[in-house]
Amino acid sequence: MAKSVNKVILLGNVGKDPEIRSTPGGTMVANFTLATSDRQKDPQGNWQDRTEWHNLVAFGRTAEIIRDYVKKGSKLFVEGRIQTRSWDDKESGQKRYRTEIIINDLSLLSGREEGAGGYSRGNQGQGNYDQRPAAAGDEFAQSAEISDEDIPF
Repeated sequence: MAKSVNKVILLGNVGKDPEIRSTPGGTMVANFTLATSDRQKDPQGNWQDRTEWHNLVAFGRTAEIIRDYVKKGSKLFVEGRIQTRSWDDKESGQKRYRTEIIINDLSLLSGREEGAGGYSRGNQGQGNYDQRPAAAGDEFAQSAEISDEDIPF
């Protein structure tokens, strides 16, 4: 069988506070939407922003991190895979479909004042906390002054 790939990379903003629940087996699940934007020219040559909404799902420790650090407006970098599930609607009897991104890796990009804490969570079970304040940059970069004489051209 030939190799296939199912990988999604998204950078966007959370649309509303995540919904957190647990499965009967005790696994935590987080559901939320992420908005990504694209800019295109319309037929008149004007730039138009187009927003795409994605349904995201996280399980286990990643769901706990989302519960603790993610809220509406948080900026996230997400890697995952596309999954479409189907079910029969109890009321109408029609078949329903929902396409979701199952999160494998998550990086919080919002500053602390925006509700996130600089945490990165990968599927290898490793995370790293960035303890620096989000607004503060590298101290060396802030202290290094560049003058016109330093520029080589």
